[in-house]
Amino acid sequence: MRTIIAGNWKMHKDLQGAIDLVDALLSGSKDMPAGPAVVIAPAFPFLGIAVERTRGSRIAVAAQNCHQAAQGAYTGEVSVPMLKSLGVSHCIVGHSERRQYFGETDAAVGEKIGALLEHGITPIYCCGERKEEREGGRHFDVVGTQLKAALGGLAPDRIGRIIVAYEPVWAIGTGLTATAQQAQDMHAHIRSLLGTHGDVVAREVPILYGGSCNPKNAEELFACPDVNGGLIGGAALIAEQFLDLVRIAQLVKHLN
Repeated sequence: MRTIIAGNWKMHKDLQGAIDLVDALLSGSKDMPAGPAVVIAPAFPFLGIAVERTRGSRIAVAAQNCHQAAQGAYTGEVSVPMLKSLGVSHCIVGHSERRQYFGETDAAVGEKIGALLEHGITPIYCCGERKEEREGGRHFDVVGTQLKAALGGLAPDRIGRIIVAYEPVWAIGTGLTATAQQAQDMHAHIRSLLGTHGDVVAREVPILYGGSCNPKNAEELFACPDVNGGLIGGAALIAEQFLDLVRIAQLVKHLN
């Protein structure tokens, strides 16, 4: 099973800040032993320069979103073919902030996944429950509904090319973090749902944890058998912290 550390930069950094962060990650990862795959997701204006600077390195570049249409009168949107032409290899879809602030539905996210797969870009599909859904004991049902809506129409071989990121919405930017047991329970649930599409899918699809993961709690989270790395927010903006997470994942997964 692949281990992946992906950094979502969200709407942070200007051009020089993005260049400085990319260069710091390149320098810090240069002598690291082979291990977790490393993915960074800068804002749209910086994708091209990030791709150019990371070319030939272990760092892959992701977009933070895309539009499902290949082209058209969608002012302000970015299509999958545009991302492909830049050399972007991954794309985050369904992030809770896109759902909350921009009204994205499971159906729309499913269309985006299909478009990405069609053009050979790996979707990082986000799913997760809100605080009231967790407290109401509906968290497994909520995530199951999200997965079914987004992935249900895909053939197993296409689902096998996706990365899933579980993000408990109540733990994003709040300072709260799911316990290792809560994370493992949900990741195991997601793995079982993926298993309905075949054993190979369940075995090959990485499931990342995406809720306030940082160097202080990463070791316990990454040690969970069904946690295959992290989708990192705040810590992804600080090169030393992000590189620490890569090292922790390397150590924990090697020991396990």
